[in-house]
Amino acid sequence: MGARVPLTFRAEDRDTLWRERYTHPDPRVQRRVEVLWLLSQGETQARAGGLAGVSKATVERYVAIYRARGVAGLWEFHWVKPVSAPEAHRTASEESFQKAPPHTVAEARDRIQALTGLTRGNRRCGRV
Repeated sequence: MGARVPLTFRAEDRDTLWRERYTHPDPRVQRRVEVLWLLSQGETQARAGGLAGVSKATVERYVAIYRARGVAGLWEFHWVKPVSAPEAHRTASEESFQKAPPHTVAEARDRIQALTGLTRGNRRCGRV
């Protein structure tokens, strides 16, 4: 395992971290910034994590973000929101159901299968 490369902070990065750790509107960003600000003041990763109330793994993740994208990277969140299979057919399904509403759940299930090729049970088709 190689030696850990020490973090270096430019003066403007330290100023931004100091300013944003309490003023940023998103508390998740505030926590990230607080950890990095503590590190910029000479705290160890373990101590910075303890003071900020996050785990060692979380501190390491924040440091990796800072190393890769700088201070601006601390503001970014890259979450992946799952998309259900029927979502691709939403417009066509809604138009069909608005033009001719189904009378039963079984009829809705059969029409969904005809429109999308997706098989759904009665319980899933009956949800509003």
